[in-house]
Amino acid sequence: MIEFRHVYFHYGTEDDQHTSELNDINLRIEDGELILITGPSGCGKTTLLRLINGLIPRFYQGNVKGDILLNGRSFKNNELYDLARVVGTVFQNPKSQFYNVDTTSELAFACENQGLPKSDIYQRIDTTVADLHMENLMDRNIFHLSDGEKQKIACASIEVAGLNIILLDEPSANLDYDSTLMLKKLILHWKKQGRTIVVAEHRIAYLWDIMDRLVVMKQGEIVKDIKSEQKNTLNDLDLQKMGLRTRLMESPIQINKMPSVTQDDQIIALKNFNFAYHDVKKKIVNIKSLAIARNQITAIVGKNGAGKTSFLNCFCGLEKSCKGIFKYEDRIVSNRERKKLCFMVMQNTGNQLFTESVLDEVLISLPKRSKNKNDVAMNILRQFDLDFLAHRHPQSLSGGQKQRLAIACALATGRKILTLDEPTSGLDYAHMQELAQLLSKLKSMNTTIVVVTHDSELIHACCTRLIHM
Repeated sequence: MIEFRHVYFHYGTEDDQHTSELNDINLRIEDGELILITGPSGCGKTTLLRLINGLIPRFYQGNVKGDILLNGRSFKNNELYDLARVVGTVFQNPKSQFYNVDTTSELAFACENQGLPKSDIYQRIDTTVADLHMENLMDRNIFHLSDGEKQKIACASIEVAGLNIILLDEPSANLDYDSTLMLKKLILHWKKQGRTIVVAEHRIAYLWDIMDRLVVMKQGEIVKDIKSEQKNTLNDLDLQKMGLRTRLMESPIQINKMPSVTQDDQIIALKNFNFAYHDVKKKIVNIKSLAIARNQITAIVGKNGAGKTSFLNCFCGLEKSCKGIFKYEDRIVSNRERKKLCFMVMQNTGNQLFTESVLDEVLISLPKRSKNKNDVAMNILRQFDLDFLAHRHPQSLSGGQKQRLAIACALATGRKILTLDEPTSGLDYAHMQELAQLLSKLKSMNTTIVVVTHDSELIHACCTRLIHM
């Protein structure tokens, strides 16, 4: 059992004047329950999970008041190595939890730390791989996987370890439709085994019919605690007000109403566009001919591992070994030139945020000759509901807040082409809609936008062109 008793928390030291991330949290999670923690971006979902697995305050500095009990024992008396034997976490960015280079070693890692015999470890791995249909991911370099594939490896490592308490932070954010269904199957498997599962999510469709409780947070507080039998009284408008996504699952691959280009479009023409990692023979990107509409919002969809992120890296000139022709405004543009033409919002936005404050991130993105930089930067932050966080360290933000900040930086650059890799992975419904409106505004200003996404709601909200990979 997990129990929160009057828990308050804010990042930083006791003397810092930060707004509290959690306010008077009282929550009891019974053994074997499947709890969905949800609410708007920045409401405290991830912070709640970090308190359960002990990363707060041992890894993330902060001031905690109140008590958290795990099986009746206060978290103050639980060391990380003790918690690691019981609690497993799949982070929003799974890359941050890997300890090995290859996938098979990563699955074995937790079991090796438990001192299990090799025969037991390999049996557990074989069973998990077969159950999750992951044969194609074994003996692979983790850093050559898509983020969706990395998410699968992270979930599989929890299964192999056989831990009783499982924490999942936005686990479907980087998954395609089929992989999300596979995740649901795995969660059901864990549930049948009697494991306690706590999921922090905006995308609720795949969990709607299997969760035991829906806990809704807002501004660091629990505002609703809804039992499974009560959830059907909620309509779509109720869910949207709570910052939640639709209850219906839709595969972007099945959307066929949008053209890839029209005869009236000005285009970016790609020919013989290909890329492969230096130690891998198979080409990750292999495009003979592709037209992308300029001054439109083009969604690129496809299954995990289809090469979408690698394609964006090549498109923006970030892969030096990418070969082929990129033609823009009737001129061939080199890899080096594309870096100045394009701005990319990465899937893991924490990797591109490196200053000491949110405001500084936007300031350094503005053109050097910009006037009234502070005013301009603050105005951009206001558009993304980030102005009140201007002096916070970027790495202290929630996943959704980091995502919005990276897009704010993209807007500040004023580049002609904006590419985004899963830009709504950490966003609630309201902020997804705000992003859609902003992208539409940028389109009207003759910005070419290319979005890699699994988010059908975003596609319907703003995309005007669609390409399947």
